[in-house]
Amino acid sequence: SVDRYNRVLAKIILDGMDVNLFQVSRGYAWHFKRYQKQQSPFDRESYSKAELHAKKNELGLWGEKKPMAPWKWRKIKK
Repeated sequence: SVDRYNRVLAKIILDGMDVNLFQVSRGYAWHFKRYQKQQSPFDRESYSKAELHAKKNELGLWGEKKPMAPWKWRKIKK
């Protein structure tokens, strides 16, 4: 599928590993909930749990004092 800017939304699988989920679980990416209805129920739950785990353990971007979602950052920069 595509987003409102016509960018492709996809799940990347490399050697059987969900790269997107890996990034979220390590705090390197956000679970972009705006498009979560397009995920399977299993993926939606997995991504949500991975993000909660990363937040709780202050991994990656969650170790910052005030992490800012990329969509909010882009809005400020306009």
